[in-house]
This record gives sequence, structure tokens and C-alpha cells, in this order.
Amino acid sequence: MTNQKPIKEIKKGSVRAAIWQNTLEDGRVMYSVTFSRLYKEDGAWRDSASFGRNELPLVARTADAALDWIHAQPSTGNQPPTEE
Repeated sequence: MTNQKPIKEIKKGSVRAAIWQNTLEDGRVMYSVTFSRLYKEDGAWRDSASFGRNELPLVARTADAALDWIHAQPSTGNQPPTEE
């Protein structure tokens, strides 16, 4: 197992989006995004994949920022079309 790191992290308040770059066998580049909530417990930073009602607006803004970043990346010309 490798210690792969995200290609980009975006933080909005306590919400973090980690953007991962994956190269497929045919050479296409695809991105995936994971979201986490940061919090401090016993003096140490931790993260969780669950979000409360009040954090959902931050999740939405962070997701928008992640999508904007992905769309701003150079296209390889062979990516499938996205649905909007």
C-alpha cells in the first residue's frame, strides 16, 4: 500500500475536501473527492466523515470549490463528457 496524498485540499471552516487524481489504464485522468469534518478532541486534531445539519452548507460550498478546481484542470482531450 502506498501513502498516496491528495493532489489538492480545500478547507471551508471545519470541512475539508481532499481531491485525488487517478490515472486509468487507458491514460485518462479522473478525479475523486472525499470530504471530512475536522474537530479537536483531547488536544489532538481528528476527522470524521459525518456532518451535522449546521455543517451541510459548508459541505456544499466545499463541494462547489472542489468542482471548480477540477473543471479548471487542463483536459487531456479524452475524458468522458460531464453531466450538468
